[in-house]
Amino acid sequence: MAQGPDPYKVLQVDSEAEDEVIQAAYRRLAQKYHPDRASGAEAMERMVSINAAWEMIGEPARRAAYDLSVRQRSATMAPGGTPSPGAATPHRPAGSTTPPAAPQPAPRPPETVSSEWTSGRSTVGGGYDAATMRAPEGLGAAGPPPGNPSGSVLNFGRYSGWSLGEIARADIEYIEWLDRATIGRTFREEIDTILRRAGRRKSAAVDANERRGLFRRR
Repeated sequence: MAQGPDPYKVLQVDSEAEDEVIQAAYRRLAQKYHPDRASGAEAMERMVSINAAWEMIGEPARRAAYDLSVRQRSATMAPGGTPSPGAATPHRPAGSTTPPAAPQPAPRPPETVSSEWTSGRSTVGGGYDAATMRAPEGLGAAGPPPGNPSGSVLNFGRYSGWSLGEIARADIEYIEWLDRATIGRTFREEIDTILRRAGRRKSAAVDANERRGLFRRR
């Protein structure tokens, strides 16, 4: 989690900034580079980076996990970028040519969400990590679309060139991330239809009826 672009630098805030400052910085940059106001590949790429940074440090729990991973990584690295003498290293048998296994990242803490999350919004896909969505792979990393397009075609992110219908069949969690991200507002109605058809979203009325039915059965 600590590798890749520094989310604090992307959002142009200090690592000691309060949560309200980070939120205000994200809103300002999102408005500046939103597709409705800025055009071009550079602006689109900047918008994706801004959303990825927000996913990493926008919520207090995710920010605490990111800061912890940075501290842990710094504690095991010497000033020159090499492991410090006191850092633990994986055991390798003598004469082995197999590289040691990479250390596993710290588990992600549970997210704290609103009590109204189940009313008209998706409850699945909250663990989708936007930091790995595009930055390591690059634009269009998912490759050419599989065919049978349906809906709007994206021109950003790892699924650039794919239609929403093709993405939904291959990676429904990406659709749910796009629904939460600012950059996905343009496709809000299409995404809503896709998530309802996939059973990943319920309206407030349906949710209330199910709760009443559960109460009667009890």
